[in-house]
Amino acid sequence: MTARVLIVDDIPTNVRLLEARLTAEYYEVMSASSGPEALAICAEHEIDIVLLDVMMPDMDGFEVCRRLKSSSKTHHVPVLMITALDQPSDRVKGLEVGADDFLTKPVDDTQLMARVKSLVRLKSLTDELRARAMTGQQIAVEDALRAMVDISASGGSILIIDNDQRHAERIKAYLTPEHHVDILTEPADAVFQVAGGSYELALVSMSLGDFDPLRVCSQLRTVDHTRNLPIILMADDSDKPRVMRALDLGVNDFISRPIERNELSARVRTQIRRQRYAMELRESVNSTLAMAVTDDLTGLYNRRYFDRHLGVMLGKAQEQGRALALMILDIDYFKAVNDGHGHDVGDAVLREFAARLKRNIRGVDLACRLGGEEFVVLMPDTDSRQAEIVAERVRQAIAEKAFDVGAARPLHVTVSVGVSLNESRSDTPESLIKRADVALYRAKHEGRNRVIFDAA
Repeated sequence: MTARVLIVDDIPTNVRLLEARLTAEYYEVMSASSGPEALAICAEHEIDIVLLDVMMPDMDGFEVCRRLKSSSKTHHVPVLMITALDQPSDRVKGLEVGADDFLTKPVDDTQLMARVKSLVRLKSLTDELRARAMTGQQIAVEDALRAMVDISASGGSILIIDNDQRHAERIKAYLTPEHHVDILTEPADAVFQVAGGSYELALVSMSLGDFDPLRVCSQLRTVDHTRNLPIILMADDSDKPRVMRALDLGVNDFISRPIERNELSARVRTQIRRQRYAMELRESVNSTLAMAVTDDLTGLYNRRYFDRHLGVMLGKAQEQGRALALMILDIDYFKAVNDGHGHDVGDAVLREFAARLKRNIRGVDLACRLGGEEFVVLMPDTDSRQAEIVAERVRQAIAEKAFDVGAARPLHVTVSVGVSLNESRSDTPESLIKRADVALYRAKHEGRNRVIFDAA
């Protein structure tokens, strides 16, 4: 996933070094040599993450961060502070003025890319939620932003997964009485334990004996109930390669041993605050938009919402040079279902189809019902390879298991899928839909129950 990164440092050598590392990973890089210049750039451009030096003349990094986080335009932009200060109190001060994370000079490449990838992923999800709210009704964003001011990061419900009881008890002591903390010493029971509670954060040790900690993280990310649960790994320096892989699996953060009490508390507060903010934003969007922009039968967004949101997301993708994919899905032989079994059964098929569709797309993807038996999924930051994976997963999920919807016997249902990609700045919502429609027609013509990409 690419992103636009702003490096803020008054020393040109530091800027060039960071710029080289990030450019090699295909990030778009901008730079500023002072706090006021950085604030001006953030006000004018869409920045995805700020790498901010602390020690600068006139306006230090703490003040820059405070101003970014106090502005409604930039408060959601992740700030990664980079400092030569190595005192825990300085690190905590950075997090308390709103910084999302920090690195200590000299910057370690593994930690730099781990932090950037994690924060860019968070920014992408936040942008998608904000865009959905703006598409439906501006008041949803305003309500959510007002609610953000009142959100507390205390009183969190935390699960420590560590088979070293003594170490786990010490971590628990660091976090209580501010939070409610449970300990799980059997990693194999993690999903069961989390499903039975209302946890807001999991702390997972990288030292679990014979049990792979990445397996724990993977399992938590593949279960609906825990898919969005923040995870912080507790790792040793030797764990860096596995930490990078864990971040690709969706782990939110990591903290290095020996664990310092104040740093742990600050990172925990940051993750709980993000989790509560995301939940508030989702609830605000859902409650405000439900009546106007959702389909009564399936609960998916409707055609009216999709038409507006496609224009917003395509414009953003073209402006930032990002990928975008669109797939149109049409249930095969659906008329025969209505004619042979009645519209009640047909409606049940549509509801079950929508449920399977939602379960098999990603969190950032937007599913809508266009009308009748036709559906559409908008996939931001998605190239042809990723789009094919999602489309095939959906197709297989529909075809592999019969629909038990009240008919005399379960119905076997398949779907044909046409996919188009944002390929140039001349693309329009209409051209994108037309190309996906042409691909869908080919899928029908070539035998149905298949995925076809447009040939443009």
